[in-house]
Amino acid sequence: MKSQIKFTDLALIEPLQKAVSESGYTIPTPIQVQSIPHLLEGRDLLGCAQTGTGKTAAFALPILQRLHQNPIRPEPKHPRALILSPTRELAIQIHDSFRTYGKHLRLRSSVIFGGVGQAPQTRELTAGVDILIATPGRLLDLMNQKYVYLNKLEVFVLDEADRMLDMGFLPDIRKVVNLLPKTRQNLFFSATMPKDIQKLADSLLNNPIRVEVTPVASTADMIEQSVMFVDKSKKRDLLKSLLGNKAFHRVIVFARTKHGANRVVETLLKSNIPAEAIHGNKSQNARQRALENLREGKIRVLVATDIAARGIDIDNITHVINFELPHETESYVHRIGRTARAGAQGIAIAFCDAEEKSYLKDIERLIGKPIPVIIDQPYHSEEVAKAAVMSKGKAKAVIEGRSERDGRPGSGKLQKRRNLNPRKKAPTFEKRGK
Repeated sequence: MKSQIKFTDLALIEPLQKAVSESGYTIPTPIQVQSIPHLLEGRDLLGCAQTGTGKTAAFALPILQRLHQNPIRPEPKHPRALILSPTRELAIQIHDSFRTYGKHLRLRSSVIFGGVGQAPQTRELTAGVDILIATPGRLLDLMNQKYVYLNKLEVFVLDEADRMLDMGFLPDIRKVVNLLPKTRQNLFFSATMPKDIQKLADSLLNNPIRVEVTPVASTADMIEQSVMFVDKSKKRDLLKSLLGNKAFHRVIVFARTKHGANRVVETLLKSNIPAEAIHGNKSQNARQRALENLREGKIRVLVATDIAARGIDIDNITHVINFELPHETESYVHRIGRTARAGAQGIAIAFCDAEEKSYLKDIERLIGKPIPVIIDQPYHSEEVAKAAVMSKGKAKAVIEGRSERDGRPGSGKLQKRRNLNPRKKAPTFEKRGK
C-alpha cells in the first residue's frame, strides 16, 4: 500500500521540490519517507534496501539540501560529498540522479570510474566539485595521483556494500575510510547484511538510524516467477522458442560466465534476434551502448553476467530469464529485480537443468515458497523435473499430481502456465493431475 505522505510534506527546499515535481514524482517511496527527515537532521543512516526502492533519491535529496544550505565554494580536488558505488553503470545512474534533482541548485557533481581515459575526470576534479560519485578502483588511483583529497569531506555514502564485498572491494573501502575526516555524516546501504558488512557498518557509523525496506525475499513477491526444467543441451533452443513470442519485448537474460553470455548472443544473432552482451570484458563504452540500444528498442535482448548487471536500471523490462541459475542464491533475487523497478510488476523465468537442482532448492528456501513449474513448453524434461523434485523429498507425490498431505490427485505442484504476456491479465495456473 502506498504511503499517503507526499513529497510536499517533507522538509525539502523549494528548488528540490520543483525538481522532484518536474521529474513526475509526488509520492515518496517507503525508504524516502523513512530516511529523508533523519538525513536532513544530519543523522548517520544504515539502510537495508536494494536498487529499485528509490534509495538514490533518499540520499541525493538530503545531500543536495545540506550542501546548498551551507554554501562553500569547493576547493580544487576536495569534494564535499563522496558516494562510493560498486559498478560504473550504477555510478553513472547515481550521477544522473544528482544532476536531475540538483538542476535548480548551483552545485557541481562529477562521476569517476575505470575503463575510460582519466583526463576529463581529472579536469573536473581540478576545477572543484561539490559531489563526487566514484567506483573504488578509480578513486584510489586518482587519490594516489594527488587528484582527490578527502580531508574536507562532509558526507560519505557507501552504496551496495554487500556487492562491494562480493566484488572484492572491501580492502579498497577500508583504505578510503581511513582517509576520511573524523567529523562527517555517513550513509551506508546494503541489500543484505553478512558478517563482514555488519562489522564495516559498525566501524563506520555513529549512532545511526536504521531503515529497512523491501527485504531480499519480498522483491520476489512482486514478480511472477516460474521455472522450466530443461536438459542443458536444449537451453538455447528453449530460449529461441520463448523469444519467438513478441510479448518478450524487452528482455534481460542472465548467464553465469562471460563466455556463456557471448555464446548465447551468437545463438540469438544467428536466429535474427537482436541481442548484445554486457560483462567484465566489455569496455565501458560498449556496455553503455548496449544499455542504450535496449532502452531505444534497437535490441530486444541483453545478455548479462551478475557483476555487469548489478547497476542496470531500465524501465519496462518485460522479462528476466535466468539462462543459468546463480551459485549465490541472493543473486537470483537481484537478477529478477531488474523487471520490478520501483514497485512495478514483472515476469521472471528460470531454466533449470539436472546440475542446477540444488540451486533451485536454495532459491526457493530463500524466497520462502516454491516456484511454479511450466511444463507446457517444447523442451520440458521430465527427468530433470523428477531429479529436482527428488531433491526436495517430494518426488512421488508431486510427479503423480498428489499432495503429500492428502494423497488426492490434482493437488501437485507442477503447473501449466497459459500466458506469459505481462500486458495481459495475470496468468492462470492449471494443476497437473495423473
